Amino acid sequence: MESPLRPPADPGFRLIETCLWTPEGGIHRRARHLARLNATADRLGIVPVGVAAALDAVNGQGALRVRLTVDAEGQAEVTSQPFAPLTGGTVWRVGFAGERVTARDPWRQVKTTERGIYDRARATMPEGVEELLFLNECGEICEGTITSIFVETEKGLLTPPLSSGALPGILRAELLETGQAREAVLTPPDLQSAKRLHVGNALRGLIPVTLAT
Repeated sequence: MESPLRPPADPGFRLIETCLWTPEGGIHRRARHLARLNATADRLGIVPVGVAAALDAVNGQGALRVRLTVDAEGQAEVTSQPFAPLTGGTVWRVGFAGERVTARDPWRQVKTTERGIYDRARATMPEGVEELLFLNECGEICEGTITSIFVETEKGLLTPPLSSGALPGILRAELLETGQAREAVLTPPDLQSAKRLHVGNALRGLIPVTLAT
């Protein structure tokens, strides 16, 4: 039986959803963000309060990066800042993180502030590299610090399964549901031999990448 998760004693602990808001569309992928938030809250025994009202109150003149958090008591809070989309033709360079994740660590399956391994990787990111990818203890690709990874093939995109330690990303789930992507265990040689690579998340969509040497 799966061990239940419980909020840590850290008073700064939060559930997190990072969303795109636009004047035309409001919170993009709102239903998916709320579904993941509620699933995480349920696993942790948290009852969110005021989420819908907090999201409904978001407003601005242009696109916003919205950060929705819920604390251990269930209280929702939203902060926002102007969002600048990437310009056309942008290609990120990605490398590999030095630390490895444990595939069966249940904290890898939920989006919370329990992300020290990701924060450490971003703090040491080499100059000229925009993202770092994690391997698990078996050498399988998991995900990036803030993105899911996708390998382009003639039959669509491949992305690591949750069993490799990947977070159930919002964009990832959408591409799987619509048949644009499918799950496959991936290793570094699969990335090195791929014709095209992408990383992506709900905020920025798919981003073409190249591997840093």
